[in-house]
Amino acid sequence: MLLPAVLLAPAVHAITIPRALQAAAPKTCSSPALSCSGSSSDTCCFNTPGGQLVQTQFWDTNPVAGPSNSWTIHGLWPDHCDGTYDSNCDTSRAYTNITQILNAFGKSSLLSYMQTYWVSNDGTAESFWEHEWAKHGTCISTLDTDCYTGYTPGAEVADFFQKTVDLFKTLNTYTFLANAGIVPSSTATYTSAQIQAALTAGFGKSATIQCSSGALDEVWYSYEVRGSVQSGTFVPITPVGQTGSCPSTGIKYLPKSGTPVTTSPGTPTTTGTAPVGTGSFSGSGYLQAYVGSSNNGCLISAGTWYTTGTCATYKATASGSGFTLTTSKGNCGISSGAFTCGSGVTATVFGSSSGYLTYSGSSTFYATAVPSGSTQATVYTSSQSVAVKFAWQSV
Repeated sequence: MLLPAVLLAPAVHAITIPRALQAAAPKTCSSPALSCSGSSSDTCCFNTPGGQLVQTQFWDTNPVAGPSNSWTIHGLWPDHCDGTYDSNCDTSRAYTNITQILNAFGKSSLLSYMQTYWVSNDGTAESFWEHEWAKHGTCISTLDTDCYTGYTPGAEVADFFQKTVDLFKTLNTYTFLANAGIVPSSTATYTSAQIQAALTAGFGKSATIQCSSGALDEVWYSYEVRGSVQSGTFVPITPVGQTGSCPSTGIKYLPKSGTPVTTSPGTPTTTGTAPVGTGSFSGSGYLQAYVGSSNNGCLISAGTWYTTGTCATYKATASGSGFTLTTSKGNCGISSGAFTCGSGVTATVFGSSSGYLTYSGSSTFYATAVPSGSTQATVYTSSQSVAVKFAWQSV
């Protein structure tokens, strides 16, 4: 559910987000210098002091996080040029609703990708994203709010996550290693030199490798940037000031065969009383699912409830004392006691109360369970194990 104001940590003031969001334009940089190549007073076009940008990746095996044939994203860190770093540089922008911000900026496809490849093995993905943004994103000078023309609150957050994912997509660590015959195994071991050679062949420069109990579990790729993080050129470099933790020999690269993560990756950590809808049920919007006060997924085009994918766009059209809903599948209605959208569905006239969808005066719908993973839940009007409400998010 997208609120009309970004929700921040308790000590932080909320910032208002307009309902119709457009990406703010980062400052145009003319002949920008390469970070760590000197100095510049224009910190919107020259990343400083965090001029060594590091795209970090995880290989989590127990609990398992992410696909079995892919590494996952840890973050994008603005290390100093000597390898030291700052952290938590702007507590006023330590936002606690990353999912909502990305949806507000039309980043549903990005969010869907993150829910697969930027996940935590010890908590929700949302809390992980909040941590990475607050600790590292707020320290990237070119993402400061005054580096945008027509700044819209939250624009820098969308840029941070988009750039991190864009970099990650060019750094297929699993393939880099597999091309050198280094594959997950419960028995095989490898040398640090073998792993470094494989990563260098794929990246063009050496990387920093980290191990836990002798097993490879992190890779860090370092860059300098010519211009801003948003629109500049990332240039691979040999890492400076970083220390790896892997032994020289006997390194294990274990398969992802441990216990899978069971947390819902896209659930925001923001809690509170009933949410405020972003506009009335008219035009286009998403139907965000709420179990209690927690935003937990949304409805997709067939009318089913989903927690790990992209929300469907619903169109609300006034009808009598209420409105009808349609998706790309067709009309939406209550058929055999279930919320359904499709070409053969007779449109039902729905209502709203306090920003929630209602049917026959009730804003409570039901499901047999909260869906997880690729599972979709049918939404019923009669009592089932889980009560859920759906709030309108204008788009």
